Amino acid sequence: MPLLQIRDLPQEVYRKLAESAKREHRSLSQQATALLSRALDADIAPRERRRMLLDRLAAEPLVRDLASIPPAEALIREDRER
Repeated sequence: MPLLQIRDLPQEVYRKLAESAKREHRSLSQQATALLSRALDADIAPRERRRMLLDRLAAEPLVRDLASIPPAEALIREDRER
């Protein structure tokens, strides 16, 4: 995925971006991407976005060794004992 770096971003623009990211529960990068996509009318269709996400998850699984995951009962018990 391409990388974009913005230099000399005005403080007011950064502040507004940070505020909107917080409101939308997104990172600054996610918010900037969403705003740029919307402004450029380049939103990715939900079905395409889902396919891209599934492809990325298949390429880089979150858990490599399923045997290392404790059973659900143990996790629940641990949480209740806190």
